[in-house]
Amino acid sequence: MYISLVRSSHMLACPCSSSTIVKHRAGKSTNRTAFGTTGISKWSRGARHMKTAIQAQERPTWLPGLDPPPHLDGTLAGDFGFDPLGLGEDPASLKWYVQAELVHARFAMAGVAGILFTDLLRVTGISDLPVWYEAGATKFDFASTRTLFIVQLLLMGFVETKRYMDFTNPGSQAKEGSFFGLEAALEGLEPGYPGGPLLNPLGLAKDITNAHEWKLKEIKNGRLAMVAMLGIFVQANVTHVGPVDNLVKHLSDPWHVTIIQTLAGSGS
Repeated sequence: MYISLVRSSHMLACPCSSSTIVKHRAGKSTNRTAFGTTGISKWSRGARHMKTAIQAQERPTWLPGLDPPPHLDGTLAGDFGFDPLGLGEDPASLKWYVQAELVHARFAMAGVAGILFTDLLRVTGISDLPVWYEAGATKFDFASTRTLFIVQLLLMGFVETKRYMDFTNPGSQAKEGSFFGLEAALEGLEPGYPGGPLLNPLGLAKDITNAHEWKLKEIKNGRLAMVAMLGIFVQANVTHVGPVDNLVKHLSDPWHVTIIQTLAGSGS
């Protein structure tokens, strides 16, 4: 199909009549000059443009064969043309949604890693930690729950405010004196991608404008982590144990302890 489309583009791009094409194919020398230098160059340019357009339409989409919406042209990292509700038709809204997804993806990756690590320590008996959904009710001697909540609210509010200010006015938070003298240590690369020795100690993707592969890997892993967090929430609500406990129980009898039997049993 691809070859036939390219051949069709050759004929469409050729500035000549069908009779001239037939005579040319037949080998008539009197008509060979009808494809003069100008005609050939136009033919070549038209073929290249058509080939580029075809290849652009063949980019991966979330549903094979689906034409992506015009506002998702493949330039964004992780853009597979998924916007069934048309939420990103407004360029300003799309820009904000990209940043929101990026932040949620990073929180989800940190959450999944934290839940699995602490749950593994608890199940193996290395540490006497509460199951993850009860950790918030744990009482500490050095501070009350209300104090910890207020401190977290202030810290997170400050960071999120700075992030929003950098989104609305890129580069404004990197000016000297805007972050308690730590501007050089954070060294923002672009909105949503802070850097510096504190947040990018390995120096990955220093050229952020050409780091499409790194961005793609991050957003793919982030989306997977968001789905994993949803699964962990549902799992805890149904089984009332942690994810490692559920995994151990499944491995002990993999043919009879599955998500289908677990969900079916929870409703009875």
